[in-house]
Amino acid sequence: MKTLLIKCAVSLGLMLSLYALNVQTVMAHGEKALEPFIRMRTIQWYDVKWDKQQFNVNDEVSVSGKFHVAEDWPISVPKPEATFLNISTPGPVLIRTERYLNGKPFMNSVALQPGGDYDFKIVLKGRLPGRYHIHPFFNLKDAGQVMGPGVWLEIAGTAADFSNEIKTINGELIDMESYGLSNGIFWHLFWGALATAWLLWWLRRPLFIPRYKMLQAGLEDELVTSNDRLIAKVMLVGVPVLVLAVNAMTIGDYPNTIPLQASLDRILPLPAQVNAGVVDVETLKAEYRIPERMMTFTLKINNRSENPVQIGEFMSANVHFLNKDLQASYQGDAGTMTAPEGLSLENPAPIQPGEQRTMTITSSDALWESEKLDGLIRDADSRIGGLLFLYDTVVGERYISSISAAVIPKFN
Repeated sequence: MKTLLIKCAVSLGLMLSLYALNVQTVMAHGEKALEPFIRMRTIQWYDVKWDKQQFNVNDEVSVSGKFHVAEDWPISVPKPEATFLNISTPGPVLIRTERYLNGKPFMNSVALQPGGDYDFKIVLKGRLPGRYHIHPFFNLKDAGQVMGPGVWLEIAGTAADFSNEIKTINGELIDMESYGLSNGIFWHLFWGALATAWLLWWLRRPLFIPRYKMLQAGLEDELVTSNDRLIAKVMLVGVPVLVLAVNAMTIGDYPNTIPLQASLDRILPLPAQVNAGVVDVETLKAEYRIPERMMTFTLKINNRSENPVQIGEFMSANVHFLNKDLQASYQGDAGTMTAPEGLSLENPAPIQPGEQRTMTITSSDALWESEKLDGLIRDADSRIGGLLFLYDTVVGERYISSISAAVIPKFN
């Protein structure tokens, strides 16, 4: 029996060792962590592009694009009155140097308006060499991070070459990588040593049972000695005096400082597009067929433009379902979460000027399951949202409509 247990233990150890050798670096940054209805019906990203994906340490790279704040904002998610635009990275591999929303620089949280479209740009600087999976994202207060489309960035060079120097108000040039480091270490060690000394002072004598016996014997006055009271008074007076004195010295040495900002920026959305309302889309019904991993929409489309239009793409939670007949019109990166032939139309004929058509479109692909979007049918809020892209192939115009509807699950 003992021999059998040893063999089992050895076999288990070998299996775990082989498994450990095959462990790969985690790529995800929580893109699938939020419920599908939050990812689909809050921040709807589109036209997101990186100016380059291979660069060196100290080189700058920028990501820009647009996003639509869904009109059908989930009732269980707080309104976007405090959001923060940032970049999700596996550690401090980049630093953010600039950030713009609708062409305006901003550094605080921002309030967004449901139904509005915004243009954004973030400028970053390479810090650590390597290959990293990066996303822009919006952090929604009390809801979480809504990720934008991710890409792989390759940073070449040497980490020791990284430079992050800035000029202060007084004209002094400082290195942000090391500025104040020794001072911070000193004060951490000082307060840690003081706290340790205070604890050791009380722990130096027998504890718990001996002290309990003294209490039972009515000797509680002897538990705290005169030296204990003296040390306590020194700590009670000395610590605040030291903090106030050092604070006064700091203010004297650095009279011109800018405190951490706690304000809320308010940036209006982009002006309504000149073609807004030219092509109206109303969602009548949405069904998800579980065995086929297929979402079917019934839409009512009214084309008020002067040229025929065709449906080219449906996008939801960064997943793109394309009409194979109009792939050339797709604005995104074909290497991202894209179903090149995932969108099919019941009636593929162009919608003529002045025509009002009720039609069925189908978006089908395994991405519904792999991106955990099919969990929508098990959510308390089973409504889908996304962007529908229609194209005027005559003049190259693009019309974008945000659509949403309650989802009816079909099990056969």
